[in-house]
Amino acid sequence: MHDKVTIKIPKELYENLQKMIEGTGFSSSTEFIVFVMRTLASTGGLKEEDNLTEQEVQIIKERLKRLGYL
Repeated sequence: MHDKVTIKIPKELYENLQKMIEGTGFSSSTEFIVFVMRTLASTGGLKEEDNLTEQEVQIIKERLKRLGYL
């Protein structure tokens, strides 16, 4: 059996993920989150050259705000 830990995320984010995965091959939000994190980890993580410009950060923040995350 694999050891596991609990990671807390905002309930609103969890509910949005539940809606997002409907009709996909993911059986739960947890399964989706693990997939995303494994994908990120398999790329070696974030690197210095992955830094975003201020304009890119603002665009992402605006998108997250429209989706209800901020």
